[in-house]
Amino acid sequence: MDFESKANDPTPTGNIEFSQPTTTRKPLELLRDTEALLRRPTVATLSPILPPKLSNKFQTTSSLADEFFKELAEIDLNTISDFELRPARILVALSLVGFGALVILVLLLYLNTLHPELSTSEKIRQYWHQYVWFVSLGITGMFILGREAMRPMPKRRK
Repeated sequence: MDFESKANDPTPTGNIEFSQPTTTRKPLELLRDTEALLRRPTVATLSPILPPKLSNKFQTTSSLADEFFKELAEIDLNTISDFELRPARILVALSLVGFGALVILVLLLYLNTLHPELSTSEKIRQYWHQYVWFVSLGITGMFILGREAMRPMPKRRK
């Protein structure tokens, strides 16, 4: 039996060259093509088994998705400025704060209606991790809002 380590054996390693893609595609084009490759066979499979009215709406929705993703693929991500993304960041932050508060409220409603026999300390002991997750969502949203509030605004030209 050979117990010698083979890790230190000097084996010739050749430089393996990987082929480079001939064309570089934009991420939104990849999204469009991937989504279409998944959606079209699904629509083709489901359309014959659906009722005619629903099948027509299904195919119409699929063609609208084609048009939407075609327009989306034409967007150049490099031309979008940081200032143009500000409303989206604010909406995401407000969504996180609102969702965190809503889910905490649902958790409290759940605990008070379905587990009235538990004391406050027992509720905290059993459901602390859900509470921490939901509070963390709200805090994340507040941090994003605070960062957006401190971000300098571009000066307007007169």
